[in-house]
Amino acid sequence: MYKQLVAPEYGGIDMFVGTVRQWTGEIETTKIEYSAYHPMAEKQLEKIAAPIEKQGGRVVVAHRTGELGLTDIAVFVGVAAPHRAEAFKWCQYVIDTLKHEVPIWKKEYDTDKVRWGN
Repeated sequence: MYKQLVAPEYGGIDMFVGTVRQWTGEIETTKIEYSAYHPMAEKQLEKIAAPIEKQGGRVVVAHRTGELGLTDIAVFVGVAAPHRAEAFKWCQYVIDTLKHEVPIWKKEYDTDKVRWGN
């Protein structure tokens, strides 16, 4: 995915990789199952990327679905921009907005029970 971000006009590339962690406070997770409404998720991701791309940036996002174990990669966000400050800012915007607006659901399997998260 990194190669999709490389171009002569970009001087900054910022990437975020989200993984399945074992502990959330006192809760121990054993695995996570992600599901999504793919057509709507793709449209939402395009809406998130559009203003960045309009300003000359490039956005690459991949979010896995299905069952993931500890340390598995769940999400990749990469942003290329002419300068590093824009790349950092835009990458954070993409991951934060994705978590709140894209219809992707997670089912956490913990040692004591199953929980639905966002």
